[in-house]
Amino acid sequence: MGKKKSRAQYTSRGSGRNVSKSIRKDMRRDTTLLQRSLNKQNAWMLGKNVMITIPNPIKSETDKPFIRVSAKDKWNNYRHYIMSQKTGDGV
Repeated sequence: MGKKKSRAQYTSRGSGRNVSKSIRKDMRRDTTLLQRSLNKQNAWMLGKNVMITIPNPIKSETDKPFIRVSAKDKWNNYRHYIMSQKTGDGV
């Protein structure tokens, strides 16, 4: 085998975490249900693909009491509720 090439500097690939797993889990657990709902609503208003969990409307599927659906399907389109700003001469 050949000899390794010597390098002047080492550059990290950034593959390691800079915050421990337990700290990240604690921060996630500190998020309240209300804050999580507000975050989802704000993301939905920005047009993001938000998923929400609802009770399964098909009662015969007893193995799936809850299902995940897109907020666009459940909450409809946010843009319908925005008043348009028209600029004109007589307005």
